Amino acid sequence: MYKTKMDMKQTLRLFLVAVVAGAITLGGYKMFVETSDVSIVSENETPSFIPTNFSTFTAPAGSIDFTEAAEKTVNAVVHVKNKTITTQPRSLMEYFSGRGIAREMVGSGSGVIISPDGYIVTNNHVIANASELSVTLNNNKTYNAELVGTDPKTDIALIKLDSDEEFPYVPFGNSNDIKLGEWVLAVGNPFNLTSTVTAGIISAKARDLNEFDGNPQSFIQTDAAVNRGNSGGALVNTRGELIGINTAITSETGSYVGYAFAVPSNNARKVIEDIMEFGNVQRGILGITGATLNSAIANQIGVDESEGVYVNGIEKGSGAEKGGILEGDIIKQLDGYKVSKFSDLAGYLGSKRPNDVVEVTVMRNGRERNIPVTLIKLETFEIDDLGLEVKNATQSDLRAHNVSNGVIVTRSLTKEMAQYDLSGIIITKINDEKINDIDDVKRIMNGRNYKVPIKMTFVDKQGQLNSFIFR
Repeated sequence: MYKTKMDMKQTLRLFLVAVVAGAITLGGYKMFVETSDVSIVSENETPSFIPTNFSTFTAPAGSIDFTEAAEKTVNAVVHVKNKTITTQPRSLMEYFSGRGIAREMVGSGSGVIISPDGYIVTNNHVIANASELSVTLNNNKTYNAELVGTDPKTDIALIKLDSDEEFPYVPFGNSNDIKLGEWVLAVGNPFNLTSTVTAGIISAKARDLNEFDGNPQSFIQTDAAVNRGNSGGALVNTRGELIGINTAITSETGSYVGYAFAVPSNNARKVIEDIMEFGNVQRGILGITGATLNSAIANQIGVDESEGVYVNGIEKGSGAEKGGILEGDIIKQLDGYKVSKFSDLAGYLGSKRPNDVVEVTVMRNGRERNIPVTLIKLETFEIDDLGLEVKNATQSDLRAHNVSNGVIVTRSLTKEMAQYDLSGIIITKINDEKINDIDDVKRIMNGRNYKVPIKMTFVDKQGQLNSFIFR
């Protein structure tokens, strides 16, 4: 009995020690491990246990649902068929006389319906030289279409369905707001297989594929699979908004290898609106010449900046001159959008018109300045038969070349002419007729006898008078 009472007392003592130790441990955990913050959640609020800034939150790839965007767009992306008639000579006599046998050739691509009355945006190279256009929708219905207008520089064309029906269409998004890594869908109708959807991300912005040909570009780069038949198709965001027109791929094989390029929707929209309103594209320019800033140029001119556009020339009478931009300025932003390279600048201005006011942020002597600039109209004309683009020459251009009249060559249109480095020369006569402006050039070229060679008289960069005969 005595041992039993002793055992019970011992057991009770051990139990009390365990209880006290547990209480001390729990209290220490509450004091030193858990936070003392207290959250009170009302019945109408949803508690959140992970701190998140929803304004910048991007869902992981696995949680993104592409089906809504796909459903919104597949029926508005069409197959475009282009029939062209070419003349193929069968002998040297037919070759020199311009005769031959007529052959029909068929090309195809994609297009995007952008309005319920059947306007379609596609690539210029999809419908180039078309004698007949037909469009097949995702429901396999086929319609005839007519060409409204084209812009070879941006490779954008506008066509319209020959029908009074109401069609599904894709609304425009703001391509200036896209972000690197943003998910996108490439929707095309290649090979007349009905609409096809592929997914990818924005790989890069403001890509220039022809950096040195005098025609700066600004493509959206994506890794969504795009093949040849997708040309003219839609690049859309996850909301189903049009942010680009798929235009090109970079490939040694001609097939998709991971890089595809699209014309930004803001630029495409501006082009088609100009075509519908004016019949041609109205291009607004700052009136500067410049180059992308990098470490080498920065060291050469003695600045610390390595991004932006370095201004090395101002066009007389331009908005840049009137606004107060100076040679040596570094353009950093346009209307608050960052300018890292020249294609950023060209791409943003490609969505603007003459007389639009753009706020230009420049770095000058280590300080930023905001300068409002009114864009001027770029007056150019492409002389296809000569392979040259020309614009009206300013009085300072004429004085610099010691001539009283002429137009200035802005760039070569062909590789053959590019080898002569004719940019900057002044054309004073064509076929011995005096040239004062590009209207004279248009008149002479439109009224010439196509069987007669073209004689171009010009003053070169050294001030020497020359003549070329184009046969």
